[in-house]
Amino acid sequence: MIIGILCAGWCVSLAGCGNGYSSASLYPASVSSVYVEMFDNMSFWRGVEYELSDALAKRVAADTPYKIISSRDRADTVLSGQLVSVSQSVLSTERQIGRALEKEVRLDAVVNWKDLKTGNLLIDNEKVSASATYSEWQGQGFEYGSAAAANNLAKRIVELMETEW
Repeated sequence: MIIGILCAGWCVSLAGCGNGYSSASLYPASVSSVYVEMFDNMSFWRGVEYELSDALAKRVAADTPYKIISSRDRADTVLSGQLVSVSQSVLSTERQIGRALEKEVRLDAVVNWKDLKTGNLLIDNEKVSASATYSEWQGQGFEYGSAAAANNLAKRIVELMETEW
């Protein structure tokens, strides 16, 4: 009876081993440092590229095992890209006057991630988009919305840095 219980416990513990879960890192182990280049801005909204580059460097430092390096010559990889478009749209309007109550900022970018040791592109011209809402009635302006959208876009770019399962 006791041997049967032990065998059943052993079988149950082995059944969990092949379920596809792993404690391995989601990020390539061959990379230890990243240099984040200032993104090029192809839109007419100035300053958003600074918000995006800053948010991306902070997000990489916080969410990945990589170290942000301030010198391109000392880094293993370079993360670069272009801010292709910055758009703003009205989500809701006030009924009587027609004034915008809530707006949305959308950022579209193309991202590259190059391994400087091998010359391989880890991310090759990947298109990424993100958006955020804001309301001038709550004291939030375009700057608030674009900063929130830049943070959301940085989060999506860091998700692209993860290895395929």
